[in-house]
Amino acid sequence: MVVVEIIMATAMVAVIVYLYVKRQQTYWARRNVPHLKPEFFYGNTKTLDRTEQIGIIFARFYNELKNSGPLAGVYMYVRPVAVVTDLELVKCILVKDFQHFTDRGFYYNEIHDPLSAHMFNLPGSKWKSLRQKLSPTFTSGKMKMMFSTIVAAGKQFNDFLEEKVERESELEMKDLLARFTTDVIGMCAFGIECNSMKDPDAQFRVMGRKFFEDQRGQVKNVFHNAAPELAKKAGVRVLDKDVSDFFLNVVRETVDYRVKNNIKRNDFMDLLIQMRNPEESESGEGLLSFNELAAQCFLFYLAGFETSSTLLTWTLYELSLNQSIQEKGRQHVMNVLDKHDGEITYESVNDMIYLDKILNEALRKYPPVPVHFREATKDYQVPDTKIVIETGTKVFIPVYGIHHDPAVFPDPERFDPERFSPEQVQNRHPCAWTPFGEGPRICIGLRFGLLQAKVGLIYLLKNFKFDIGEKSKAPLSFDVKSLTLSPEGGLSLKVKKNLLAN
Repeated sequence: MVVVEIIMATAMVAVIVYLYVKRQQTYWARRNVPHLKPEFFYGNTKTLDRTEQIGIIFARFYNELKNSGPLAGVYMYVRPVAVVTDLELVKCILVKDFQHFTDRGFYYNEIHDPLSAHMFNLPGSKWKSLRQKLSPTFTSGKMKMMFSTIVAAGKQFNDFLEEKVERESELEMKDLLARFTTDVIGMCAFGIECNSMKDPDAQFRVMGRKFFEDQRGQVKNVFHNAAPELAKKAGVRVLDKDVSDFFLNVVRETVDYRVKNNIKRNDFMDLLIQMRNPEESESGEGLLSFNELAAQCFLFYLAGFETSSTLLTWTLYELSLNQSIQEKGRQHVMNVLDKHDGEITYESVNDMIYLDKILNEALRKYPPVPVHFREATKDYQVPDTKIVIETGTKVFIPVYGIHHDPAVFPDPERFDPERFSPEQVQNRHPCAWTPFGEGPRICIGLRFGLLQAKVGLIYLLKNFKFDIGEKSKAPLSFDVKSLTLSPEGGLSLKVKKNLLAN
């Protein structure tokens, strides 16, 4: 009898689950919204975490749905997700009607995992308060203060490459570039010589790599995405405890040492310490608690080293495939430096306009964050339609798909820096190119990220020449396990000295 009751109860649960999934996966059909037919339970994202990078998945959705209206629906497992397929609607969501889409909808846990409560993850009023406090730290004036630190790391990187090229003709550049940007961020965010260039197993590099390699395909991710409030109460973390403890200890030691010894280094940490609340457990008007300070340092570190190193990796890849553009970039660097007495100064870097075009085109072809995420914070009627994006609905903007749309960027697979001439930029929709987002939640550190990438590229083009190595076959594949748009297996390039460098 007991066995029969267990079988009946199990069958009842199975029926309830089945009906729930089927009901969930009719969400878009019931609202007459164009959508892709979902597969039971998996929805439209069965390949996520296995065979396709998320940016490529949503680019495919974009291409299949872009002619059906400004917005369409897909399913991530049983969750309905809106995919934006119209640039004017992108502008509405990111800029014009931002008040309806203030949140990204990412999980964070201030109590059990304080480093996860950084500005990228925080919602609404919490995000706005932090943004207002931190915006003054990213002005062009503050970037100029940190410039000498970036150049020092660039020179160190250059010297290391020169020694390495003496012994090897082919180098794995992806890891080397990540070590360079790790050293820059370590010095600017923490005032610490990470030394990951000479020691690839330096703790800063190891912990950053661990974060990006451990974030995909975990059961806890499903839990905190499906039931965030329950996950918070259960103490579910975003970061592994050893990663969190390492960064909290580094920030604590750095803050205590600088405050005790009245040390000023004109870096990001200095600016945060100036906003530190003496009552460290509390934040206040214009002041940061210790946990807030540490979380922003952590975000600055992660965003700064990963996106910039990925950008430089793809830039070198394209320059290796397009030797004429590489040579034009090199001549541009040499010509500008000649006008500035051969010195890499803040002014000479700003004068290298062609490098901006090269980096912008690399960001178009390979946006480090290939999808922008938003969550509706209140009901929103899509202009000129009857479609209502309901509160709590996830909204995905397929950046990679838009950047590769031939109607937006003709011949999109061709690497052409002149797409970013003033004339071509002026003639495009303002939301056609959004590698850093747009509107109030645009990346706060974009100036810094581009500055360190540009300084790195100056040293690379000035002193070295690059070609595709034997171990890398074009076209490169994307790493499906990476949070960012990163090449599978790295990037092996033939590197030799530029004999004409001064």
